[in-house]
Amino acid sequence: MTTVGFIGAGNMGYAIMKGIKDSDMSSEIALYAFDTYQDACVRAQQLGAQITADAAELAGSCSYVFLAVKPQQLDEVLDAIKPEVTAKTVIISICAGITDEYIASKTVSGAKVVLVMPNTPLLLGEGATALSRSESVTDKEFGFVCSVFGSCGIYSVIPKDKMKEIIAVNGSSPAFIYLYAQSFVKYAVSVGIDEKAAVQLFAKSLIGSAKMITDSGKSIDELIDMVSSKGGTTIAGLAELRAGGLDEAVQNCCKACTQRAYELSK
Repeated sequence: MTTVGFIGAGNMGYAIMKGIKDSDMSSEIALYAFDTYQDACVRAQQLGAQITADAAELAGSCSYVFLAVKPQQLDEVLDAIKPEVTAKTVIISICAGITDEYIASKTVSGAKVVLVMPNTPLLLGEGATALSRSESVTDKEFGFVCSVFGSCGIYSVIPKDKMKEIIAVNGSSPAFIYLYAQSFVKYAVSVGIDEKAAVQLFAKSLIGSAKMITDSGKSIDELIDMVSSKGGTTIAGLAELRAGGLDEAVQNCCKACTQRAYELSK
């Protein structure tokens, strides 16, 4: 039985635990959880997780320890678990901007660390997770962590030095997409279209467009051209988006996201 613990059982921690619970690997994993919020503990317990008295007890009980807390809480957590972390403990961090070297400096030299940038669609089994690892993590250990995230979506392995840059692409991007969607729904309501109908139609358009990007075999430029008839409505709308600086706004959004990740890592 593989022991897997979650320090932090909020939305992200819960989503990963639920992915494990709903997967074929569930019978081979013993789940543990600790959170300072009682409601989070109750939810984790309902998934079959054993609730520990504190973070240190969890770290001492588990081979794989997920740090599912905010970066601002990390130092306190690392101080608490340091006495229980060994060279065999695999630490999986979802803390934006935090490096494996930093975690090792706060626990044990050469600590086994997997850096992860997941996103909230994990809650629906539709997550997109980026992963990298420190050199001390074995192929078997890393494969296990990858399979955990594969149980609640897809994952990609990226270079360790790009874990801050990837945040804007998959970690924070759902919020940016929701803001974009909100503008379309606001427009629909402003011209007398039912809000529920607008949400359903636009959301399905997002899902279908995403499938076209991943499954059609066409480039994004080709897909744009497929929708854009010369002199038609789409061309008129695209012209306004370009004139309004959509591309520049997105680039600046991503740069600001990455800059904040570097600030959090200091």
